[in-house]
Amino acid sequence: MKALCYSAKLVAGYHAKRNPDLAKRYATASSKISGARATLRLIDDIPMIQYALEYGLGENEPDRVMAVLGVTANIVDLLYYPIEKVCWLAEHKIVDVKNADSWDNVNSIFWVLSVYLNLMRTMRNFSLNQDKLNRTSNISDLEAKTLAKHRLELVSIVRISLDFVHAVSTLPKGYLWGGKLSTFQVGAIGTLSAGLGIYQIFAKRRLNK
Repeated sequence: MKALCYSAKLVAGYHAKRNPDLAKRYATASSKISGARATLRLIDDIPMIQYALEYGLGENEPDRVMAVLGVTANIVDLLYYPIEKVCWLAEHKIVDVKNADSWDNVNSIFWVLSVYLNLMRTMRNFSLNQDKLNRTSNISDLEAKTLAKHRLELVSIVRISLDFVHAVSTLPKGYLWGGKLSTFQVGAIGTLSAGLGIYQIFAKRRLNK
């Protein structure tokens, strides 16, 4: 759904001046799919709470930095989901929410924090694994799956970095590059991120065979 949403937005941005009518139709499709994704996220609370409880204080993480990042990310996500629900209820006029724009801004801030912490965790884990590889005297002794998983983590860093660029663009104007990306640029970033995500899914399936 993410790939469909942002590829439609990409087409809408590309044809914005060339064919406004076509651009409008693709923009509508992108908006509807985005709305469906937001609605589906309404049921993510229980899995998130379960994951946070199982994660605890990050006792199974390789070092304290990873544990701190993990716990902080879980706290941010547990706050982010209710805020997103308030924004969803306000958008669909189910409840009367005062200062709806402020809620949207807070929602964007928590999205940025969530993606940023996820990026920091992934980069830290990649760094720790790279240190292990550097200390290995004979790389050929390592399993092919171990090396493949390490390379996949690099793909994760690129994908989450794209998500971070996109998340920051939803911030109010005046904050970093908030509001400065065009529809075409957002569509391109989202489509590339979704494509990398799909690639990772199939790559992980091959590794687990």
